[in-house]
Amino acid sequence: MKAAVLTQQLHTGVITNELQRELIRKSIHLLIAFVPLFASIHITGTMFLLGAGIILYSYSEVRRKQGKDFLFITRITELASRDKDRDRFVLGPVTLGLGAMLALLFYPEPAATIAIYALAFGDGFSSLAGKFLGGRQIPLTGGKTFVGSLTCFMAVFLVVEYVSGAGSIAIMIAFAAMILELLPSGDLDNIIIPAGTGFIAYKLLFV
Repeated sequence: MKAAVLTQQLHTGVITNELQRELIRKSIHLLIAFVPLFASIHITGTMFLLGAGIILYSYSEVRRKQGKDFLFITRITELASRDKDRDRFVLGPVTLGLGAMLALLFYPEPAATIAIYALAFGDGFSSLAGKFLGGRQIPLTGGKTFVGSLTCFMAVFLVVEYVSGAGSIAIMIAFAAMILELLPSGDLDNIIIPAGTGFIAYKLLFV
């Protein structure tokens, strides 16, 4: 009986730590939502900041792999990293920055903003919903859940409706973002989601 209780407590502790890491990761992830605001003020400066951030973070990861700290970045990376990522270069922040840069580079407004918001809110909230609420997993998606996918759809629909005011188009863009989020692409989803969602938004809004 005591062993069963101890096992349950340990399991709960592991889950709690996992959720705490996910909260930290997605809090960082959601910061990318500020990019459209900064870009509206000075797009060249925003691109420079994103590029500098990628370089600075990459240097921090090289130092971390060498067993050395670099400013506060190393500590945040360790707090946010999944167990499977601890011994390798954590690619997520790099692809996050690249995804936002590609959206700004290739798509006009409001497609670029929609692409970045899909990355920030669609992907961010779907992961949190999947982790916190759980539910049935979707086959062949690498552990994605129906709850997470529905959350992605709703989040993207709301932001597209807010940005463009086009309800029917918002449904189609949100559906596309949901499908892209379902792909078992790992950290590359930070590029695939904004690139794909931005392309669909551009075609529907401008062509």
